[in-house]
Amino acid sequence: MTDGTRGNLDRLLLTGGVRLGRAQRDRLDWLVGEYGAPTFDNVPDMRRNGVIILKEPLSGAAAELFYRSLTPGCAVVIPRSENPGFDFLKSKLTEFGTVGPCGAEGPHEMWWGGIGWSKFLSAANASSVRPRIVSCYPRGGDATAAAALRHLLERFELACHIEQIPTEFNDRILCFEKAEFMVRMWNKYREPLLYVETGATLREAPLLPSYLGCDVALHKWNRWEMSTRTLYLGRTHRTEALLHTWQQLAASYPAIWEGYLLDQAWSLTSSQVPLDTVWLPRSYHALKGDLGAMRATILHDQQTTTLELGPDPAFASIVRTARRAGRTGARDAFMVMTAKAETGNGIAVILRDISASDAGAVAATVEAVTGAYAADCGGYGRLELSLCAWQDDVGAARDAAALARYRILEIAPGQHIANDFFASHAADDAVMTARQLFP
Repeated sequence: MTDGTRGNLDRLLLTGGVRLGRAQRDRLDWLVGEYGAPTFDNVPDMRRNGVIILKEPLSGAAAELFYRSLTPGCAVVIPRSENPGFDFLKSKLTEFGTVGPCGAEGPHEMWWGGIGWSKFLSAANASSVRPRIVSCYPRGGDATAAAALRHLLERFELACHIEQIPTEFNDRILCFEKAEFMVRMWNKYREPLLYVETGATLREAPLLPSYLGCDVALHKWNRWEMSTRTLYLGRTHRTEALLHTWQQLAASYPAIWEGYLLDQAWSLTSSQVPLDTVWLPRSYHALKGDLGAMRATILHDQQTTTLELGPDPAFASIVRTARRAGRTGARDAFMVMTAKAETGNGIAVILRDISASDAGAVAATVEAVTGAYAADCGGYGRLELSLCAWQDDVGAARDAAALARYRILEIAPGQHIANDFFASHAADDAVMTARQLFP
């Protein structure tokens, strides 16, 4: 991107009141370089190319008109995509990725998508960054599949590490065993890592994630269940945070389905660092019986009807909805901020009624809360901000905060948030404590 283009983009974002953190701006700059000049636009007039930045949700006829007007030469960026009001439009588009909130400097989640993967899939072949393919199989597993995978990787001139590992069970690998293997590979090699199951067949070099230059890339089975069968890890500190969080959760809960543990690790990490996530297309996670299996990049040795990827029918519906839209759900903290001065107490701020409120008011309140905490934390060492659409969400967020013994504050969109918001509540807490000690 030239200095002139960057300057034009700076002015456009400033005019539109859009605040982006460094990681989000890097992704937007990359998209502008790929697609062309950005605009704020509701219904493009048959645009042939360019980046369209949406500030307000579209629904009903407006969303349909917007969708029909797009071409594969357009990218759509939603810089405040944590708002459920955008979910309907997202469901009509191809979801490329998300970049998590960046604290007070970029206090929103950024979503990007478009019409199909064709543009990226064709360009990925020219990627100069090539991942190391890693895979493992259980101690009682068949080495034939591993040998076949290694042969394919040699044909594509891709470096690899395929290993038989000691496992608790002869016929399968538990989540903590896979996570420990990935951490070991992370420490051993310096390239980006792409994990694929040993029984997979590669029909072409899987270069899309490294071409996109993200922190992590994975496929969402049924659009919401995170799968660990294809998992890309870029060489960033944010990726390392995700990997270690996944390892810790897997070690603590070894009996829980690995996709759910990865989901929770993603939620925790995205709330604390601006994780740049790519949601891989089905061609990177095809199963036997898929209509497009012959055109797949990675074909896994499973039938399309397999239940292995989603063994938990009780998975909370509220989380399913959020994952389909590539965002955190109300039962997860949207954003976590920590103060420079370490203190033991934390505060949970619950922003309620976000679905029934104007998107601009919700965004402004998020910015006001994070800005106030950055200016004066009031002695609270940790802030967890949760966005809740319904009263049930509020109850779940309150329960989670109570378990952590956090101070809980509930606010509404549009509510005035002064710069001393946290300091004043800390002072009220001190007065209340003094009255309890000295009635």
